[in-house]
Amino acid sequence: MGVCGQFRRLLLLAVAATSISSVASAQMAVPPHTAPLNVDPQVRQAFDHFYSLDFNDALHGWQIVAQQHPNDPMAYNYLLLGTLFRELYIQDLLDTTYYAHDSFLLNKRQVNVSPAVRQQIEDLSNRVIDMCDSALKKDPNDKNALFARSYAKGMHASFLILVDHSWSAAAKQGLSARNDSEAALKIDPQYADANMAVGIQQYAVASLPRVIRILVGFFGVGGNKQRGLEMLRISAAHGPVTSVESRTALSLFLRHDGRYSEALQVERSLAQQYPRDFLFRLEVANLLKDDGQGVQAIAEYKKVLEDAGKPGYFTEPRLQLAYFGLGETQRGYNDIQGAADSFLKAAQQPNCSDWLRKRAQLNAGNMYDLLHDRTQAVRLYNMAAAPGGDQSQADAARKYLKQPYTR
Repeated sequence: MGVCGQFRRLLLLAVAATSISSVASAQMAVPPHTAPLNVDPQVRQAFDHFYSLDFNDALHGWQIVAQQHPNDPMAYNYLLLGTLFRELYIQDLLDTTYYAHDSFLLNKRQVNVSPAVRQQIEDLSNRVIDMCDSALKKDPNDKNALFARSYAKGMHASFLILVDHSWSAAAKQGLSARNDSEAALKIDPQYADANMAVGIQQYAVASLPRVIRILVGFFGVGGNKQRGLEMLRISAAHGPVTSVESRTALSLFLRHDGRYSEALQVERSLAQQYPRDFLFRLEVANLLKDDGQGVQAIAEYKKVLEDAGKPGYFTEPRLQLAYFGLGETQRGYNDIQGAADSFLKAAQQPNCSDWLRKRAQLNAGNMYDLLHDRTQAVRLYNMAAAPGGDQSQADAARKYLKQPYTR
């Protein structure tokens, strides 16, 4: 992959790290190093719903908070968080295996966010930023306004990359979020939440190819992997708002560096804290797979699917993500029939995005080619190459229609 591709992947990892969770939900006394609203019991209760992926109840709670605190930008940050992540979840964009392969950078996937939802995300982002701008004109040392603006810009950067693949705009937003958080830390070095944006940027910049590191260095943007991870650990341990997000970022970056046992330790802490968060449970299985612990990974995927069968255990689980991960692991262990079955089940889920459905159909077709069932393979390739909807798998499917897949 070229230098630009490496830059894009690291930028993606930096944004994805902020996009796959959020905050710890303990009852706390109001500390001096965060906005009081961040530890309000009603806010924390809504976060509990959020971390069970019950987005509707979380948003309902935060809407009440916003009505009660119309002049607090964090109230609208919560609404932005719930609205954005509900949409990313619906679009099957919150499974980290999506970002683990370089093919993400080259695929032709189009994410179809409705104009109404897109406008809502833009309006909430702009509202928070405008409120913070006004507060900072009155008091440039308002650390809470600096953090709130940084938080909104970080979420908006996530939307720009994951939905629009708008790399330059997302990089600009991410850098601006870092600057705001650095300013908050200068005012209050114990403002733990502000460590997250800076830590993510420190790690991401340090992970860039040397040529790009030199280029961004001309603009005063430095990076240090170890420092980035240390800052994430601070916000993970002490951040009232960013504890869970920071642990998610830690897990993702450690996974990126092949430090799977450390990433597993972090991810298991999240799954233990929120056992009914489908994504945290799924990520434990994904990490076991990446660590080469295929047998344990298969058992974990099956346990997630078993729990999903219990009425009310998970809120609207995206079972296609678990079936797809299971299929990949079974394929790696040469269980070709098992992999074919899992990919088919992924494609058959009623709430599966068109992108993932066609991806699963393509992979299932590959498995049936290996099983020498060409008729079934061709049927699946035709489905993956069908006109309309997502076309990111079409070229590969047409290739295998002409020539059977082999290892």
